[in-house]
Order: sequence, then structure tokens, then C-alpha cells
Amino acid sequence: MQPAPVSKYRPFPPVNLPNRQWPSRTLNRAPIWCSVDLRDGNQALAQPMSVEEKLEYFEMLVRIGFKEIEVGFPSASQIEFDFCRRLIEEKRIPDDVAIQILCQCREELIARSIEAMRGAKNAIFHLYNSTSPAQRKHVFNATRADIVKIATQGTTWVKRHSQPLIAAGTRMRFEYSPESFTSTELDFALEICEAVTDIWQPTRENRIILNLPATVEYATPNIHADQIEWMCGHLTRRDCTIISLHTHNDRGTGIAATELALLAGADRVEGTLFGNGERTGNLDIVTVALNLYTHGIHPGLDFGNINEIREVYERTTRLEVPARQPYAGELTFTAFSGSHQDAIKKSWAVQKPDEPWDVLYIPIDPADIGRSYKAIIRINAQSGKGGVAYVLENEFGYALPKLMHKEIGKIINDVADAKGTELQPAEIHDVFRREYLDRTSPVVLQQFKTTEHDSTVKCDASLTIDGVSRQLLGEGNGPIDAFTRALGTTTLPKFEVLSYSEHSLGKGSEARAVSYIQIKTERGLTLFGAGIDTNIELASIKAIVSALNRALAKK
Repeated sequence: MQPAPVSKYRPFPPVNLPNRQWPSRTLNRAPIWCSVDLRDGNQALAQPMSVEEKLEYFEMLVRIGFKEIEVGFPSASQIEFDFCRRLIEEKRIPDDVAIQILCQCREELIARSIEAMRGAKNAIFHLYNSTSPAQRKHVFNATRADIVKIATQGTTWVKRHSQPLIAAGTRMRFEYSPESFTSTELDFALEICEAVTDIWQPTRENRIILNLPATVEYATPNIHADQIEWMCGHLTRRDCTIISLHTHNDRGTGIAATELALLAGADRVEGTLFGNGERTGNLDIVTVALNLYTHGIHPGLDFGNINEIREVYERTTRLEVPARQPYAGELTFTAFSGSHQDAIKKSWAVQKPDEPWDVLYIPIDPADIGRSYKAIIRINAQSGKGGVAYVLENEFGYALPKLMHKEIGKIINDVADAKGTELQPAEIHDVFRREYLDRTSPVVLQQFKTTEHDSTVKCDASLTIDGVSRQLLGEGNGPIDAFTRALGTTTLPKFEVLSYSEHSLGKGSEARAVSYIQIKTERGLTLFGAGIDTNIELASIKAIVSALNRALAKK
């Protein structure tokens, strides 16, 4: 990198728009969506999709709810042409879905594209040419007038060659893109768009689509919004025009640029699922659509089964959705941080089905997009006591008393720290069982029974202590008290019971009771034990033995 001051690069010039309106606006409706996965996304793949894969992908886009789908560049290759023909001839396109094709401003390519679209009920012809100063200078060695002529001549050819399709019943719409719009002088972008519109002669019923692409993202999102608002304010036939966006992500702000440009007046958005596209990718339509949804605006697209959509995407594109990708990534709804886990657990507990969603750190209900709740809290060495308790409760049904959270949290954190990686729920469960439920040394409970007379409970317990069988008798105001007094007659550490709680584990005939008991030894050691049994009384006795064994293990 250059040392400061950096002279190699220059800031992007701002737009002179002193009365800009977009900063004070709020989004209140979804745009028109157009998927360009099968053209822009497909051409960016190291291994492009096969025709069968493209057919599967197209059907998925239709199920999601896209009404405009760019299916390819039929004049560029036979595969692209054949795919377009299969969609039409095999009647795979619903009547309310328009297929869109892309084409350069050359008559033979336009004619070939029109041939590919023959028989389509709804079609969009997307014409483009490069307009930026750098493109004019370095690629075409052309003047502004030359570039305008290319666009207007191309539009004339599209209009002429599409007449037979229109006569045969095709609803033909026209889209024009001044490629690299965001790096084109605004007055020239306006000039060429107006010239193309003059040729096409749109109406309010059949509006022209002017697509204003950020082919390469050079500026901050606010400048992009200024450019769109400037164009919206200067077009002479705005009421006959659909302003379309096509942002790329070179600066990592394609989503923000799109959202601000919608505030600035744009009507339509082109993009791909999960942002697939050249270089850093196109706009991620999934994220923009679900961002709207979290503000109470239905996007008109159905991502209720995001996992299935992600599976088809990854299989057909050979790309992976990053773990931190909004909404769809594996770790999107996952918290490892202890403080975050605690906040999620507490706010989730009071969330009511009929109230607005307000779970901390989770901006959308995962169930709305078919995601599981199970992976929301995951455990590593950075996790807190609440997160461990959440996993044990939601995965395995253990509703640990609050005072026990800190104790089990430290145990699990120590294991995670030693392992150096995340602990899976099954591993957490194994540690919990080993620590609390499966201890058989030095005290083993063999048999326990009680009798009750008046308000006194007597117990008869058979135990093995350090390998020696013992028969203990005791009495108290309940089974726990009687057993504690019986243990007091041995050389085992003396203790008092501080707290007791229990709940059922499972339902119906398979239900068992789980008990948690906290004790304090004569040395001042405070800890919990846990026990499970079909008999609730026996579960509490097992919990005492568990706590006692844990205390003895700490000597």
C-alpha cells in the first residue's frame, strides 16, 4: 500500500442534489424483483450449470415467487439458446412469469434473441451498451454521439424484430441498461436514456424499464441513492418508466446501496440468491427481501424454506453460502457469547406468539424461514452459564434451577477450553451425565424404601460406601430429611440441604422425574446433585447421592 497521503486513488465525486428527499423517506412496499441467477450468476461460475440444473433452478425461482426471471444470453451460445427454447416449448413458464434475455446492440444478435423467445407469453428484451467515459475512451474510442447512436439503433432493431412476436400474442416489454451507469456522467446517462425512450415510445400501460446498474461499485451508498434520485427527477416520462437497480458488491455495500436507492425512487431490483455473481457478486435478493420482512413489509417472495433453497443453490452452483451470511448462513442465528446467550434466553422466555417479535440479537423468527431453533445457542469456551442451560433444556429437557446454571456453565466451559473447539449438544449432554447422573463412586445407592407414620417418615437404605455394603436407617419430616439423617450416622461428610427442585422428563408412560438438590458441606462447599427415576422420591435420593459423590470428588 502507498504511504499517506495516497495519490494513486481519488474520491468519487458527489452529486449536486441540495434538496435530496430520500434520507427522510421510509420503505413501505416491496419492489418488483427480477432474478438474474441464470444469466449473471451462472456466467460467474467456474463450472456453469447444466441445462437440467438450470431447469431445476428455474422451477425453484418460480416457487419462491419471482415474476421476472432473466434466463440467459441466447445469442451468446447454443446452450443458452436451447435452454430458452426448452422453457417455452415444454411450457415450463407460468402465464404470470416473464422471462428476460440480455443482448448487445447488434442486429444479428437481436434477431437471434428474438428467435429464442418465439412463443413466449411474457418476455422482456434487455438491451445494453457501455456508456462510461473510460469505456468510451479505452474500449470503443467513441464520442458521446457515437454511443447514443449505438443505443438508439439497437432499440430500433429490437422494436422492428419483435413485431412478429407481438403479433403472435407475446407481451413484449423492453429494458435498456446504460452499462456502468454509476460511473457515467449523469447528464449523459439521462441523454441516452431519453434517446432510447424516444425510440421505444412507452406508455403508462406498457412502461419502459430503465435499468441503472452499478456494474462496478465505486461510491458510497448515499451517492448511489443521489444518482437514482437525480435520474428520477430529471426523466421527462417518469410515469411511463420503471427505474430498475442492478448493484454489485465491490465495496461490500451492494445491499445498502439498493435499499437507499429504493428510498430514492427506484421501482425494481435485479439480483441473485445469496449474491452470486462476478467478482464480489451481485446484490443478494434474499437479504433485501427478508430485511423488508423484518420491518413488516411482505416482500412478495417466499423464503419460508430457506434451507431447501440453500441446498439447491449450493448443489447447482458448487458454491457455499458463508456461515455468517444473513438469514441463511449456518451461524446466522447462533450465539457463542455468554452475555448474548443470556439475553436471548431471557427475552425468548417472555416472547408471546401474538406480540411483535422482540427476541434480543435475533431480528427474525427463525421458524418464519424454516430454520431450527436448536442451533441458536452453541457452546464454546466463550459461552456463559445461560447458554449451557439453554442447550440442556431445549435439546434434552433438563430445566436446571437458576442457581445451578453457574456451576454447570463453568464445568462445560472448562471442557470446551481444554478441547479448544465448539462443543456439540451431545457432548454437553455427555459431560452433564458424567458429572451428575452417572457417578457410582464412592457412594452407590442399592435400595431405598420409606414408611410413614403420622408426620414422620422412616427410611431404610442399602448403600455401598467405598466398596463396603451398609444398611442405614433414619427418620425425618420427609424422605430427603430422613435420608440425610441416616447418612449422618456414617463417616461421610456432614451436609445440609439448601434447595430442591424437580420436574418431569418426557411425557406419557415414558415420563421420568428429574430432581436437583443443592447441598452445603461442613467445610462450606456448596454444590448440586441430580437424579433421574420413574419414582420422584427415588429421583431426589439419587440427587443427594450425586451431590455427595461430587463433594467427595473435590477433596
